[in-house]
Amino acid sequence: LRSDPGPGPFPNSLKRESSMLEFARFTDGLDFGEGPRWHDGRLWYSDFYQHRVYAVSADGTRETILDLGDEQPSGLGWLPDGTLLIVGMTRRQVLRMDADGDVSLHADLSEIAAWHCNDMVVDARGNAYVGNFGFDLEKRGQPSDADLALVRPDGSVAVAAEGLGFPNGSVITPDGSTLIVGETMGQRYTAFTIGDDGALSERRTWAEVPGTAPDGCTLDAEGTVWFANAATPEVVRVAEGGEILERHATPQNAYACMLGGEDGRTLFVLTSPGFGADMVDTAGGAIWSTLVASPRAGLP
Repeated sequence: LRSDPGPGPFPNSLKRESSMLEFARFTDGLDFGEGPRWHDGRLWYSDFYQHRVYAVSADGTRETILDLGDEQPSGLGWLPDGTLLIVGMTRRQVLRMDADGDVSLHADLSEIAAWHCNDMVVDARGNAYVGNFGFDLEKRGQPSDADLALVRPDGSVAVAAEGLGFPNGSVITPDGSTLIVGETMGQRYTAFTIGDDGALSERRTWAEVPGTAPDGCTLDAEGTVWFANAATPEVVRVAEGGEILERHATPQNAYACMLGGEDGRTLFVLTSPGFGADMVDTAGGAIWSTLVASPRAGLP
């Protein structure tokens, strides 16, 4: 399938000419995939409505890592000792799974998260930054800003940043100094300086992306962000300052993406026919892959 960027909402002066990307089906059978991570030679992801965390090898072999029963998993990350962290959305928790597969509570975010928790990025020291919806999205509640949570390695919790417009996909620069947070409702990326204790400061706009709804994202070696645009079926590559370098139509609505593969140049895109339990075509989602020029950098 070849992409067609279409006219889009951006002036032509903000676009850089680029070759068309071809998307190949990497795996299918997803209800609604989120939180893709390239880890230990496999693509890991959560499926909201299958309530499972999966890992898929390069040949497409899929393994169930964890079944959360009636809980919805989302963001994934790892502590320095290799312990897997998983966002439990509806109970507003971060869970941890040890090497034996035992799952326990890592942090309770119910005092910070106004509604379901969502994506998460974990830094090299084990500090986790967790976003939440801020309002009942599925029932089309009144949009409301949300606070970003900081979960330290010992499980203690603090407010990392206040008043974000649906804090969602986030990345950390390779030197560990900067957190870049996508605001889905704010149509922008906001950056913070990360302190030695994990606290955030020096809030600034990293890029305005009007006309889009930035969802899951990934950072490349040129310091640009690829993101899934939840407002229309496409992935977009944006530079600091807001210049749109590339945009490519996707076979379905795109909700997350991740750079990975052996050389870090494979862009994986998670798609679904729609969002919300009442709109999802059971097992109708998929993961697509394509090669890009610049490899993955930073976290996740």
